[in-house]
Amino acid sequence: MASASGESIEKLEDMIVRAAETTAAHVRAAKDAIGTVIFGQEQVVERALITVLSGGHALLVGVPGLAKTKLVETMGIALGLDARRVQFTPDLMPSDILGSEVLEENTAGKRSFRFIPGPVFAQLLMADEINRASPRTQSALLQAMQEQHVTVAGARHDLPKPFHVLATQNPLEQEGTYPLPEAQLDRFIMEVDVDYPDIVAERKILFDTTGAEDSQAKAAMTAEDLIAAQRLVRRLPVGESVVEAILQLVRSARPGVEAGDLGHLISWGPGPRASQALMLAVRARALLDNRFAPSIDDVLELAEPVLKHRMALTFAARAEGETVGNVIKRLKSRIG
Repeated sequence: MASASGESIEKLEDMIVRAAETTAAHVRAAKDAIGTVIFGQEQVVERALITVLSGGHALLVGVPGLAKTKLVETMGIALGLDARRVQFTPDLMPSDILGSEVLEENTAGKRSFRFIPGPVFAQLLMADEINRASPRTQSALLQAMQEQHVTVAGARHDLPKPFHVLATQNPLEQEGTYPLPEAQLDRFIMEVDVDYPDIVAERKILFDTTGAEDSQAKAAMTAEDLIAAQRLVRRLPVGESVVEAILQLVRSARPGVEAGDLGHLISWGPGPRASQALMLAVRARALLDNRFAPSIDDVLELAEPVLKHRMALTFAARAEGETVGNVIKRLKSRIG
């Protein structure tokens, strides 16, 4: 009897391992499909995928023309998601994103309100230049991101599942913008810097995008596959050493005793949401890399994008030429 139960446990474990391997294969296929269209931005693609696998949202920061819009469109195809884009402008209203109610009259002459969903009812939404919209419009989107539903005229409307926002910001032209408040920046799992491609990638971009035909991504997953992958990410085991590294890193990024000699440089630091984001992100990175448990290297690799937008330096530190990136680098050097 005992051997029969032992066999059933082994069979169950085999099924779990097979399901995990299938899910990991889907995720890698999606990454490869995106890589056929987006060149020279491997790290950006990886971090955008990590964000989606973690079930969260990302803020992409980069100058115009670095394929941020193309990335979202390609991710939508590769992951089998309904992707939409909203260009944020100062006159954009919350109803332009969430949707609105219209008064309709039927054939019998009876009038009633009908809700027309806005572009937020997508599975993958690109909020282009999010800091161009007014705080009122920004907060409407950020509330939807946090709560996964919108309320219009007192009625609740649930957003589709999965639901992810990739928002972009142009770091150069800040005139006429409304920078996101710290509490709203915290809604993003990570801030991803989109840099210029190297010469080899740019040469490939030149030939691929100016020819007779553009490269097109192929679907590698469905929305159901992605939800399964997100569930798997939350089930991956995390070693005690990795948990300690996350806690040590996040807690030392706050002003106070735990920051040690760097405490006087930090004005405010990340809250527990940063620890949660890092915990999910390192698991997602492990899955992308065909591993079923994260390592301390994953923590060190993702520390900067997860922490950078969740902390600020004192005026004195900025006057001395310190940057948040340098402080995080010094905090990382204490781990390992």
